[in-house]
Amino acid sequence: MLMLTAAAGVSACSDRFHAPLVPRAADVGVIRPVFTATNRVPEPGGWFTTQRSDRMSYMELGVSIPPTHRKGRIRNGYDRPNPQTDFTIASRADIDGRTAFRAALARALRAAPPDRREIALYIHGYNNSFFDGVFRTAQVVHDFDVPAVPVHFSWPSATHPLGYTYDRDSVLVSRDALEQLLHDLRAAGPRRIIIIAHSLGSMLVMETLRQIEIADPGWTRRALGGVVLISPDLDVELFRKQATRFHDLPRPFAIITSKNDKALALSARINGATARLGNLTDPGALGDFPVTIVDVSEFSKSGVNHFTFGTSPALISLINNSETMKDAFQSDRSARSGLLPGTVLTVRNATQMILSPDLLLTKM
Repeated sequence: MLMLTAAAGVSACSDRFHAPLVPRAADVGVIRPVFTATNRVPEPGGWFTTQRSDRMSYMELGVSIPPTHRKGRIRNGYDRPNPQTDFTIASRADIDGRTAFRAALARALRAAPPDRREIALYIHGYNNSFFDGVFRTAQVVHDFDVPAVPVHFSWPSATHPLGYTYDRDSVLVSRDALEQLLHDLRAAGPRRIIIIAHSLGSMLVMETLRQIEIADPGWTRRALGGVVLISPDLDVELFRKQATRFHDLPRPFAIITSKNDKALALSARINGATARLGNLTDPGALGDFPVTIVDVSEFSKSGVNHFTFGTSPALISLINNSETMKDAFQSDRSARSGLLPGTVLTVRNATQMILSPDLLLTKM
């Protein structure tokens, strides 16, 4: 309850639903273009609410990464951004419908260098505003130098710490919208599509891919170049049932976990379970599936620890100096034992890798 109260206090003192366009930010920071699709209801002012829409809206946003940015950190000015210190929306180009969205993506892919003609789709988690997800997409792509065209899917979160049930229902409402988007991304002609999902967004990904697999067995392995679930807020038994319906899981399939994730510990209590997929400690529970479980507990010893993969500067440094991103985003799908350096434990088809800050010393 203290965690929820603290989160509510943070939300109350900032406007997470509005951000002005600041064109001059393009001359201050590094611009990261983010293609965005959302099934949130538009508001009269032009941005998006917490309500669910039957229609999709599309746009390309230019996010300015401030010159003072530190890896793993997002400073939000929201309705009063300072481009010198805050993530800022520098540009917005609305895109009229699915056909135009596919065409815009195809142009961006053709304009990219040959080794970056891929798509990285980021899907946010619980209690995220439209801008929370957009800024996180830009931060992850920037900090990891992801060699792909970034796309963000913004599903209608209540954007409130007490809106968990609304958010989980929104996940189920959004399955068809995400399925439509995935087909559109593939039609744009990328070399590969990588899905990166956080928290409750992982449930949306698994539910959507499951329904695609039921209709077209093998689609996900043919269409996707990999899936990364970060701190997935998902029941372990539910994940097993979902994964069983796949003809074959896409490779690589990485699950980022931490036993110190306090948000997932709270979710487990709310849901009457002992653990969630994101704080799984026994790799044997997933031994039937060809997944890589990446344990980042040693990097998450203080705070809520619900996005350690993208917020720990030390972990980002380790990953950027390893073969992780090369393995996850390379076009060559030749098999490797795993995604990261670290202590390795193999249980049947599953591989668990336990990362430690000590590994940084071996990279220096």
